[in-house]
Amino acid sequence: MGRATAMRKKLVKHGNSRALVIDKAILELLNLGDDEEVIVSTDGHSLTVTPADAGARRERLLAISERLMDENDDLLRRLAQ
Repeated sequence: MGRATAMRKKLVKHGNSRALVIDKAILELLNLGDDEEVIVSTDGHSLTVTPADAGARRERLLAISERLMDENDDLLRRLAQ
């Protein structure tokens, strides 16, 4: 479904906390803009950052995909041959 991406990053000091700067390329892959909420979770070994509205986004994407496939059914069938 998606592309796996990995990069080495350093934590930077931000007040009494540490921040992780997320590169533009990763933000674009996740379709995240400024001031968007994310869910940060961990299993104790890995950190996972997920767009807060990932479920709603996935549903919209599926609906769009189904509509496009329905609208272009004949063309897609011809291309598959």
